Amino acid sequence: MKKWILRLALLVAVAGLYFAIRHRGVVGMKSTDIRENSVAPDFSLPDLAGQRVDLSSYRGKVVLLDFWATWCDPCRDEIPHFVDLQNKYGEQGLQIIGVSMDDGPEAVRDFYQRFKMNYPVVMGNAKTGELYGGVLGLPIAFVIRRDGRIAEKHIGATDISVFEKEIVTLLGSKVGSS
Repeated sequence: MKKWILRLALLVAVAGLYFAIRHRGVVGMKSTDIRENSVAPDFSLPDLAGQRVDLSSYRGKVVLLDFWATWCDPCRDEIPHFVDLQNKYGEQGLQIIGVSMDDGPEAVRDFYQRFKMNYPVVMGNAKTGELYGGVLGLPIAFVIRRDGRIAEKHIGATDISVFEKEIVTLLGSKVGSS
């Protein structure tokens, strides 16, 4: 009888977790989750050379804001594709910005050089993550329109063709461009 009660309790806990995930989107995302079409929160963060990067300085460009870390395997898989996208669409107005959630810049600098990253990488922190709804799982990427509003949010590894389609659409759109 005890085993049956234990199994039932476990089943109830798993079902509860399942419904909590479906209701909130992803485990770890706070209820202050940022929404599409809201203005992307501005930040001023140091890049790998210690220079400040302000998100607002990229208004008028389509921005792919990628929260990642060197230890995150799906992040490592996406980055070469982001390098390709920056090469392909940078002159048309795309700007990719990486927000490293690593503890320090040393490993990130090495990673940046090894992967030949061609876009700015800033060092994020818990406050930056909170601005974007709580970044407790990686990767998370935001596609931001030229007017600074969030067009799309991607949680987890996303096929590069999805990003490319969204970017091409936004680059072709002159609405809200500066």
